[in-house]
Amino acid sequence: LLCILGLIAAGCTVGPDYKRPEVSAPTVYRGADAERPATDAKSFGDLAWTGVFQDPDLQALIRTALAQNYDVRVAAARILQAQSQLTVSESLSAPVVDGVLSAPYGATSGSDRPATVPDRSFEPRLGLGFSWELDFWGRYRRGTEAAQAGLLAAEEARYAVMATLVAQISQAYLRLRALDLTLEISKRTVASRVDSLNLVKARLDGGVAGILEVRQAETLLYTATKSIPEVQRQIE
Repeated sequence: LLCILGLIAAGCTVGPDYKRPEVSAPTVYRGADAERPATDAKSFGDLAWTGVFQDPDLQALIRTALAQNYDVRVAAARILQAQSQLTVSESLSAPVVDGVLSAPYGATSGSDRPATVPDRSFEPRLGLGFSWELDFWGRYRRGTEAAQAGLLAAEEARYAVMATLVAQISQAYLRLRALDLTLEISKRTVASRVDSLNLVKARLDGGVAGILEVRQAETLLYTATKSIPEVQRQIE
């Protein structure tokens, strides 16, 4: 009879135990070198951004963004909220002890006071209480497990927000640096085209070049010049 009652109580527990689902991930990926031996090197996604990006300007931008970005602040606040929820869930299954202490003092004056009533009274009182609810069905235990899972989810969400922010800043910064180099190359190209045009004009004045060569040099100059405003627009 006791075994039957134990099985019934276990069956009435709130919610089943969590079991991680099995994922059939492939062992070989396309493009992987089968002859290359496996190494214990960390994945690129597990590396710290301070070790990946060595540019001091980029590191300063990332630190500023992580400190001032509102999405990161919201994610951090949600972690604090999840920690508070976990503390509340754990406290529900703990014993509760409370006490009450009072010391009322009273004084009666005047001629209308009865003889049986003292003129002064002092009655200190002390009360203690103890309560504890047996988590027979596992309600508090499941609530604590859910709060722990919520805390882990909030921490992973904050990590995802930070990783996304670092990736966006690094991509924008590297694109800006590439555009700066493109602008510098474009300006050098324009200067080179101007020198070529002047040289062709000098040859035309000397009678060793034709007007067609001049027009071709002007076309190359105008083609190089028109790319500069577009690059400047992308930089802005």
